[in-house]
Amino acid sequence: MKILSKSNNELLLLAMKDDSASKGDYLLIEDGNRCIIVQVYDEEYLTSQSLFEDIVKEEVVNASSVENHHDPLNIGSLSRLVRDARIFRAKIRAAVNDGQLTSNVSWLPSRVESKIRRLTVKELDLLLGRNGVYPIPLGRAGDNEEFEIYAEDLDGKLTIITGKKESGKSHLSKLLVKTLVQHGAFVVVFDLNNEYGGIRWNRDGSPSSVHDRVLVLEPGKDLRFSLNYCGKEAVAAMLRNALDMPAASLREFFRIWDWLENKNSLDIAAMGNAINTWNINELVRDALVSRYHTIQSSRLFTDAGSGFRFENVTKSCAGAAMIINMGEVSGAARRMTVELVLSKIVNLLERKEIPPIFLFAEEAHLYIRETYWEDIITRMRHFGVYTTFITNQPDAINDGIYRQVDNIFLFNFTNDSDLDKISKVSLADSDTIRSIVRTLPQRNCLAIGKAVRDLPIVVRVSAVEVLTLGETKRFFKKKG
Repeated sequence: MKILSKSNNELLLLAMKDDSASKGDYLLIEDGNRCIIVQVYDEEYLTSQSLFEDIVKEEVVNASSVENHHDPLNIGSLSRLVRDARIFRAKIRAAVNDGQLTSNVSWLPSRVESKIRRLTVKELDLLLGRNGVYPIPLGRAGDNEEFEIYAEDLDGKLTIITGKKESGKSHLSKLLVKTLVQHGAFVVVFDLNNEYGGIRWNRDGSPSSVHDRVLVLEPGKDLRFSLNYCGKEAVAAMLRNALDMPAASLREFFRIWDWLENKNSLDIAAMGNAINTWNINELVRDALVSRYHTIQSSRLFTDAGSGFRFENVTKSCAGAAMIINMGEVSGAARRMTVELVLSKIVNLLERKEIPPIFLFAEEAHLYIRETYWEDIITRMRHFGVYTTFITNQPDAINDGIYRQVDNIFLFNFTNDSDLDKISKVSLADSDTIRSIVRTLPQRNCLAIGKAVRDLPIVVRVSAVEVLTLGETKRFFKKKG
């Protein structure tokens, strides 16, 4: 390979037939004791008007003649080599000076003297200083080399996993959840399709390595809270954000709550009786009654002294996944569950009663409103809730959240509007996003951000041993 030209931070490299590189591969351009690291993001044929004319002339001659052409100088083979020449479009990512990686690339390598070779993932990791204590094996990258990130790169970070339907998003998120639990982390998953419970089992039916540390909780059944445990703030947030309770009704609700609490009779049945007998405006009463019936039908609340407690889980085991199955609950109950869980977790973290929590939110746009998305992200990461969003609708996520994102795992997108959105807010340049992401095969992703030290890497996500579930159910099944 040889350098042809440079424009801004892009190099055009001339490659002959035997020179191989794939989209996403890193190349090292060595010039004396200095080096530049570039990433191939596109490949095309060497083109020129004279080359087009030569190809057309030869095809015309071949089509009109049946005789063998005498070519003592072997010009034909040279001509074929030229026609097979390709151009690699590459982005300059960094420079290496005295063995140290730097983003300051203030020089140009020689077109004649410089040497170009592929950079292995292991060499790249050494240059980046990528290491950690808690590895998460993701799969393979580069020339079929094993690739891993580290749990420390997700700790305290905001992560987004996005791609079109059936591209492998949930597969990656389940791999992350399982490995985080193995490393002793506590994970809460809002599971919209009831598919994460499969990480308790291996594909052969045997219990997985995290079988005893996975709790599958269904709102209204396994996941129920007492009013005392939730507290007035969490219930008020649920009424305001999930059930749209007006301010006047909310004030009366506070009065009723305080009255019942002083009587030491705060439970869901007493709350219903108090609402029906309270001396209030009829419109306010109607608002309270309608919300009370919604709460009662959700079966999210139980008698005082019983119910689910997050601190019991964190104290009883070293790492656990709390999978909240929301696939079969109503939209209102789904929003109520999310509000209660988030509010209570933050409350416990403020009082330092539980360790930090990794939160995985599948299709979060379906149950978290835009009005308080940014509040969830900005406040909760300071308290100790580290969120990973999994969605196939990148435009459903607010730009304010993208501006705070630390890691993005991009799976295949072919829709132009999705690519436009991602390329505008991504941590990588738009040329790389548009070219690489559009052609990614299933279960291949482009990792961007802190986990890869801001150098985008194409990863082939490995198969997991556990049951992934979540596959699309089909009426017509393949035979054999």
